[in-house]
Amino acid sequence: MNTLNFSNTEVTIFSLVGIPGLEHVHVWISIPICLMYLVAILGNCAILFVIKTEPSLHVPMYYFLFMLAVSDLGLSLTSLPTMLSTFLFNATEISPNVCFAQEFFVHEFADMESSVLMVMSFDRFLAIHNPLRYSSILTNARVVKLCMVLFIKSMLLMLPFPFTLKSLTYCKKSLLSHSYCLHQDVMNLACSDNTVDFFYGFFVAFCMMSDSVFIAVSYIFILKTVMGIGSHKERLKALNTCVSHICAVLIFYVPITALALMHRFGKHKSPSVTIFTADIFLLVPPLVNPIVYCLKTRQIREKILGKLGLSTGGSNRNCKLSGRIQRHPMMKTPMMNSNALAVNHHSFILTGIPGMPDKNPWMAFPLGFLYTLTLLGNGTILAVIKVDQSLHEPMYYFLSILALTDVSLSMSTLPSMLSIFWFNVSEIPFDACITQMFFIHGFGVVESGVLVSMAFDRFVAICDPLHYASILTHGIICKIGIAVLTRAVCVVFPVPFLIKRLPFCSSNVLSHSYCLHQDTMRLACASTRINSLYGLIIVIFTLGLDALIILFSYMLILKTVLGIASKTERFKALNTCISHICAVLLFYVPLIGITMIHRFGKHLSPIVHMLMANIYLLLPPVLNPIVYSVKTKQIRNRIIHVFQRKKN
Repeated sequence: MNTLNFSNTEVTIFSLVGIPGLEHVHVWISIPICLMYLVAILGNCAILFVIKTEPSLHVPMYYFLFMLAVSDLGLSLTSLPTMLSTFLFNATEISPNVCFAQEFFVHEFADMESSVLMVMSFDRFLAIHNPLRYSSILTNARVVKLCMVLFIKSMLLMLPFPFTLKSLTYCKKSLLSHSYCLHQDVMNLACSDNTVDFFYGFFVAFCMMSDSVFIAVSYIFILKTVMGIGSHKERLKALNTCVSHICAVLIFYVPITALALMHRFGKHKSPSVTIFTADIFLLVPPLVNPIVYCLKTRQIREKILGKLGLSTGGSNRNCKLSGRIQRHPMMKTPMMNSNALAVNHHSFILTGIPGMPDKNPWMAFPLGFLYTLTLLGNGTILAVIKVDQSLHEPMYYFLSILALTDVSLSMSTLPSMLSIFWFNVSEIPFDACITQMFFIHGFGVVESGVLVSMAFDRFVAICDPLHYASILTHGIICKIGIAVLTRAVCVVFPVPFLIKRLPFCSSNVLSHSYCLHQDTMRLACASTRINSLYGLIIVIFTLGLDALIILFSYMLILKTVLGIASKTERFKALNTCISHICAVLLFYVPLIGITMIHRFGKHLSPIVHMLMANIYLLLPPVLNPIVYSVKTKQIRNRIIHVFQRKKN
């Protein structure tokens, strides 16, 4: 590396950098990077397609959004080749001419995005401050001319960069600081005078910052106008039209400002921090912008859902009607006679894909694959820990309990999921439903308890390593496992009886393809206050308390780690926690998501509820064994050894 970075001859090849110190896992890092690029490209292409094909979106605001999507798409496609070659193929060399071309396009599309955000702020200012003259000022012809001016301005502003860099001599260093080429990064490698590059780069940065100043001034005038509106509702409505643009501005300017400050003042910082910030600057805006605008713009959202076949007029009306029936079980429909309310349902109807029962068979294959992967992955973890004597330690005993819990959670949902998606049988008896409900919630509480136990294991291993073996003996581990299981049984045991006492005399259609307490409870035509209160108590004193204990454990772990003198030892200590942190996030993030959607997302499409519920139950059992196999050397080596032996 030193020979590469310090050469006496003129440099003919530059070398890109992935993440220093993590070269051995670049292939694994390439997976989320590829996924982010795929989402960014598909998202921005969807925005472009919808605006082009939807006549109602042929207005200035969406023309500017069209330009923003073009800028994001250009920014993604410009950095894609070198990012993939670095992380996926471990090919880090790049010729100077290709590097200069890439840095030109990166900076051009970045400046173009900055200019588009500035013009979008002017668009919002006109729409709010002078709405009567909005269409006469921002005509289609003027918008097209403005977009052309912005494109030409960005191209002319960045055009000198490749030529000024090409005029420099590179004879000592060839190692760049990122996985793509930036002007300030390449300029720093020169062994000749780069004063011209420095001042011109400063001028370009000043031009981009002037865009941010213009945006800030625009929003000051917007805020002044909004504050003058008499109606509180109208003020909120006016500000709501700016939310997407404000998000886009923050997503773009925060990373680019941080990156500029790091290049100027953060030379003492770890290279990984700079690289991470630079990757956020290039990856996050193209990824998040289309998501923000799809969520906040009804026309775009409905058009995309319509194209995907997820939102048609009839299905939407049916979904809304179904939602009303479930929320107001005592409501009669025109087809209901007066005796219908006296009927107490003895079965429930599970839901596959809301509004699209004919597409259920298509989901059967990916679901079958996920269940197979879950069973194979967790079964492999259990087999390896049982066979390998070196893994008979507290950490791996807890991991085996986690794997057993994941298998049990999958088995709890497997019958109803297969009956719907494979055999198109959606009816489930009342007793079978509450039994499934007991096991799903029970194993959910068990998994939360196991994650707490694993956090305690990591705390003892790092904060008190000398007493680790004496504290976590086999007997203590068995007692912890029994305590976790007993707690789960005790807190979930009343749930079936609380449901069984309720009458169900109206709708019997559930929102998911399995039974959950909060879903079933809402179909009752009697007071569910006791059920709601008990469910809240369970969430607070089990899952909520467990999350706080895990957080507190990691605060103590971090305090201990920061007290270690050696940087290598600090990294080594934290590395033992990564698998557990991933498992915690995989469990709690979907759980919080589905809880928030049940509480505040009643207006969302039923498909969103279905997706979040399936992610909550399917994702952790699938990904936990993958995470632990990748991050745990002993398990990984043992699995590889078994496959090699079979091959021989």
